[in-house]
Amino acid sequence: MKAALIGADGELLHEARRATGRERGPDAVVEGILGFAAALRAYGVEHFGEPAAAAGVAVPGIVDEDRGVAVYAANLGWRDVPLRELLARRLGAPVALGHDVRTGGLAEGRIGAGQGTDRFLFVALGTGIAGAIGIDGRVEAGAHGFAGEIGHVVVRPAGVPCPCGQRGCLERYASAAAVSEAWAAASGDPEADAADCAKAVTSGDPNAVRVWREAVDALADGLVTALTLLDPRTLIIGGGLAEAGETLFTPLRDAVRRRVTFQKVPSIVPAALGDTTGCLGAGLLAWDLLEPTDRTEVTT
Repeated sequence: MKAALIGADGELLHEARRATGRERGPDAVVEGILGFAAALRAYGVEHFGEPAAAAGVAVPGIVDEDRGVAVYAANLGWRDVPLRELLARRLGAPVALGHDVRTGGLAEGRIGAGQGTDRFLFVALGTGIAGAIGIDGRVEAGAHGFAGEIGHVVVRPAGVPCPCGQRGCLERYASAAAVSEAWAAASGDPEADAADCAKAVTSGDPNAVRVWREAVDALADGLVTALTLLDPRTLIIGGGLAEAGETLFTPLRDAVRRRVTFQKVPSIVPAALGDTTGCLGAGLLAWDLLEPTDRTEVTT
C-alpha cells in the first residue's frame, strides 16, 4: 500500500508505504487500509496542524465508484467491501473511491504526461494490462465500471487461454508478466523477467529480439483497435514494461504507424509520474469532493 498527503497543487507533502498483509486474508487487508489512513490523518494533525480535509483511495479489481464499493479483487480476496463508508467513518471526512488504473490515468491526464490534452488513453503494462479513457480532465468508468479494460481485447483469436475466459487476450502477450514468462522460457532461466529481456534486446540477443517483437506486435494490434474506437490525442504508456524506455517506444511507435490506414496516430509518450501516480490520482479524487474554500490538504 502507498499513501500520501497531497497539497492542492498536487505537491507530495508526505509519503508512506506498508505491506497489504493479504496473506492474512481480505478482512486483514481492509483493516490495514483503515489503520493506514488513520495513521496518515494523525500525521497531518501533528505536522500540519489539522487533519486532511478529504480522502481518496484507489484499489484494484472491479470498483463501483458511485456506491463506493470495492466489488471484487482476485489478488486481495475481497468482495463487496463498502470501503468508502468504512473510511469515512474512521476518518470523519468525505472519501472518494476509485479503480487503481483509472485513478492513475486521472493523475497522468491532469498533471502528468497528458496535461493539457482534451482526449487521452492511459495504458498500464504491468502484471496485466488495463487502461483509462480520459475526456476533458475526467476518466470514463463506463456504464458498469469496466471501461478501459484493453487487456482483454482479443488480439490473437484462438490463442493462449486467459483467466477471464477468453483466448488470445492482449495481456497474455504484451504485459510485463507475459514478456517475463516468454523470456524465461526462451532464455532457459526461470528467474528471468521482462527487464532482463529488455536488456538482452539492447545487446542484440536474437531470442530476446524475437520475444520482444512478438510482444510489441501484439501491443500495437491492441492499441490500434483502441485508437480506432476512441481517437485519443495522446496515448500514455505506463507500468513496468514502459520502464524499458525507447527499447519499447521506438518499435511500438513504428508498429502502430504501420498498422493505421485512415486513423490519426496519437502522440505515444511514456507516463510521467512513476509509482506515485496512484497516490496523486487518489488525491485528485479527494480534491474533487471539496469546494475550493475547503482545500487545505488531502490524504490518499
